[in-house]
This record gives sequence, structure tokens and C-alpha cells, in this order.
Amino acid sequence: VITNLLSAIPYVGMDIVQWIWGGFSINKITLTRFFSLHFILPFVITAMSGIHLLFLHQTGSSNPLGLPMNIDKIPFHPYFSVKDMLGFIMMIAALTYISFSDPYLLGDPDNFILANQLVTPPHIQPEWY
Repeated sequence: VITNLLSAIPYVGMDIVQWIWGGFSINKITLTRFFSLHFILPFVITAMSGIHLLFLHQTGSSNPLGLPMNIDKIPFHPYFSVKDMLGFIMMIAALTYISFSDPYLLGDPDNFILANQLVTPPHIQPEWY
């Protein structure tokens, strides 16, 4: 549905949609492409964010006015990075403890209701249109 929005582009819209789909209609190639995109994209975004932070803290922020800044600065590493890593480790440790000590604590209670294949659950309703 979202890929059809590209068909609104004049002249080349349908060609772009067919290129993304891998053919005239959605098929196995489309699913493979979208699965690959959804798997790789978070890693690419994380890497780019890390590189951005590395360069930002290595060179510092630029001053858009071009005026000299005569303030005392402290380096990001080790002062803030150690503090951030300690907080990250504490949060992971707390989540690991909760997951291993009571694994059903964070689960949805509806997952424990026995399924009946002959009855549609009441909260599932057709779309309004």
C-alpha cells in the first residue's frame, strides 16, 4: 500500500513502483527485498548514528555565528561515556534479572487464553469500510 504512493509521481511513478516490487505485482522477490531492508536498515542507522556521535564528540559542535567561544570544556570521553555505559549496563542487568526470575511478568495475559479455532475473538472486527 505504501509503495503505491510512489505511483503518484508523474511520468516515472509506476516504473519506480515496479522496480521496488521486482515486477508487475508483489511476489517472492518483493518479500525478500523488504525483509532484507527491514533487517539491515536498523544496523545501518545504528552505525551512522555512532559515526555521527564519534565525529561530533571528536571535533565538537560548530558555532553557526562563527564567534569564538571562550568557555571551559571537558572531554566527552571518559567522563560522560563511562557514566552512560554504567547506566546501560545497569538497565540491561535489571532487564536480564526480570526476564530470568519471572519470565511471564512482562508478557501479555491474553497469551495464556486457550485458543478456539471455531470462534473468532470478539475484539477482532472487520474494518469500518
